[in-house]
Amino acid sequence: MVTENDKKLGRHIQKFRKKAKLTQEELANKVNLSTKYIQFIETAHRRPSLKTLHKVAKALNIKIKDLF
Repeated sequence: MVTENDKKLGRHIQKFRKKAKLTQEELANKVNLSTKYIQFIETAHRRPSLKTLHKVAKALNIKIKDLF
């Protein structure tokens, strides 16, 4: 079940990704994930692990808490 928090997380990742001027493919390559998985996270179709969130935050040069 998709929650509001899942949607919010996805929107925040997308916002920071665009601010960093990265495509989904570029972010995926930086964190060693598929482009499709990044898309699923941003659209709240998948709930990433804490380890994945840490990688994404690091790739976006932000703190993990900024994603929430």
